[in-house]
Amino acid sequence: MHINWKVKAAIALVVVAACAFGGYRYYETEQEKKAAAAIETAPVTRMDLKSTVSATGTISPVDSVEVSSKVTARITAILVKENDEVKAGQVVATLDGKDYEATRDQAQFKVTNTKAKYNRMAYLYSIGAESQENLEDAQYNYDTARSSLEEAETNVSETIITAPMDGVVVGEPQSVGTMAVQGTSNPTVIMRIADLSRKQILAKVDETDIGSVKVGQTANFTVDTYNGKTFTARVSKISQTDTSNTWNINSSSSSSSSSSSSTASVIYYYVTLDVDDPENLLLPSMTARVDIDTATRVGALVVPISTLKTDANGSYVILVNGDGAQENRYVETGIYSDEYVEILSGLTEGEKVLSTYTAKTSATSSSKNARQGPPPM
Repeated sequence: MHINWKVKAAIALVVVAACAFGGYRYYETEQEKKAAAAIETAPVTRMDLKSTVSATGTISPVDSVEVSSKVTARITAILVKENDEVKAGQVVATLDGKDYEATRDQAQFKVTNTKAKYNRMAYLYSIGAESQENLEDAQYNYDTARSSLEEAETNVSETIITAPMDGVVVGEPQSVGTMAVQGTSNPTVIMRIADLSRKQILAKVDETDIGSVKVGQTANFTVDTYNGKTFTARVSKISQTDTSNTWNINSSSSSSSSSSSSTASVIYYYVTLDVDDPENLLLPSMTARVDIDTATRVGALVVPISTLKTDANGSYVILVNGDGAQENRYVETGIYSDEYVEILSGLTEGEKVLSTYTAKTSATSSSKNARQGPPPM
């Protein structure tokens, strides 16, 4: 049967239209799949949440002392070595005391001489042969000689160096023959003794976090030398001034230039933590990376921090409804952990929030007076 060319053209047109429609539907389906895959949601759920403040500090003994001499003399003996345990009052070093012993002997002779003179003067005064003024002078000379003797005896005793506390010798003591110089500003440190049974961490906490830190809070920390091992500590003291005392504008070390640079820099405060180290593994000067537990919530309503957005009206999340429509829901937040934030109001358990931002024309704000929020930061 002969088919008219017009019929053939109509059939061809129908076939082409059918193919085009099928291709369009396929393209539309694939685009919907891609759009659905691009929308990642996170459930509003409950979990135990812990907020921490991170800081870095240095481990040191709670009690330590630098042993120095009250007199200047050459060291003649060091009776302990590094890591030796010592007791309070134990002799740990001796100094050359020959000069001080000679001074003591001279002072002793002078005491004997002035005492004899005073006794004679007292007898003569008693029989009326000497004046009271001469008696008082003799008494003064005798008392002065006794004071000089006491000072000389003290100097001799100071050539015997004893441990002022129980502890361990930390570091190598000075060598025999070293001149031990007395002084209050820069004396010679003969050795250092520390009580290593009690340790602490002096940590620097940023000013943005210091308000969350309280005395008594617990903390966990690690040190590089013990990979995978966690130690515990407790906050015992919080400094009331920053580490550089930048608030003290009258400080002699401050200037207008340093003040301006300090204002622009980060402010830190010292926080002292008492360390639990029953195995005595930690050594002075180790670097501790500390996480202070500042707050804990049991069964808190949470969302991932990555889903939280902010604008001029506050914090909000993009809520994904059951039909896929999106809306901005403003929320009140509580404490933060590393990954989650507590939601105090604005959401209910089981709702889903957008974790990957995709623009939707149907997105609306849950607050009547709130404007549409910007893309997530």
